[in-house]
Amino acid sequence: MSTPSSPASAPRTSKLAVIGAGAVGASVAYAAMLRGSAHTIALYDIATAKVDAEVLDLAHGSSLASPHTSPARIIGGDDISCVAGADVVVITAGAKQKPGQTRLDLAGTNVAILRSILPPLLEQAPEAVFVLVTNPADVLALAADRIAGLPAGRVMSSGTVLDTSRLRRRLAERLGVSSRSVHASIIGEHGDSEFALWSRASIGEVPLREWVDADGERALSEEDLARLEHEVAHAAYPVIEGKGATSLAIGVSAARIVEAILSDEHAVLPVSTPLDGHLGIDDVAMSVPSVVGRAGVIRQLHAPMDAAELRKLEASAEALRAVQRTLGL
Repeated sequence: MSTPSSPASAPRTSKLAVIGAGAVGASVAYAAMLRGSAHTIALYDIATAKVDAEVLDLAHGSSLASPHTSPARIIGGDDISCVAGADVVVITAGAKQKPGQTRLDLAGTNVAILRSILPPLLEQAPEAVFVLVTNPADVLALAADRIAGLPAGRVMSSGTVLDTSRLRRRLAERLGVSSRSVHASIIGEHGDSEFALWSRASIGEVPLREWVDADGERALSEEDLARLEHEVAHAAYPVIEGKGATSLAIGVSAARIVEAILSDEHAVLPVSTPLDGHLGIDDVAMSVPSVVGRAGVIRQLHAPMDAAELRKLEASAEALRAVQRTLGL
């Protein structure tokens, strides 16, 4: 997952629309405002009092945000015309994940919501790139791609961008290095079947499996790697248990994706888009390393994988297909 060395400077005419003023939507708008991700940020929701309050609250702090860019213009409300002409639309609207509930349990409800909100959004912002952060992110990315009928790459979900950040943080803590020096990714489903691409992971230029401690011993055993992978895949659950939903970190993750799009960075990020024969996998959206720029996902990269990782990728795809079959996707 690429990380800029300094806050992004978005084009002056850039417009970000955030759909849903709940905890996640407000966090996306807040992170984008602080980071200077877009010139105009529009927050839309049908809950009038809630969205008006969030817009006002954000606007009150806009002049104190990123010193690297001019203050963002904050607009929004319950009139969908506020998103007109948006360059990027981030969709957070949907039922939230409850304690004990998996992301895939949400599928039916949130696909139905998506079917109702995408057509009017396409009318208002026909040239936008659409980014889904509502769960289950991969199933919704596939559904949205088929509903919207846009050119390939114009619809994606946040995928495993946040999961990858979680992995890099834990590796950095464990090994005593900066997280910016950790090159490791989570791919596959954004959910319980996701996995780390250990065969390609490194600390700086040193392959992760060859990293040694001060005594010259291998720092992480295969058992350690398995525990880290499991911890990252289930990292959201204690947050959901404690505060009801994940919001702050996914807000930052979405803002990072928005910046890659608006600044045409061609950044490599593990976002989720439909796979069409990628590594032999079809008819499913999953996260693989992808080049992200102004047109959305420009291309999916063929990261070399060992045999075990290829099996995990196919297992992750099948877990998603099983849910899609129940939804008629």
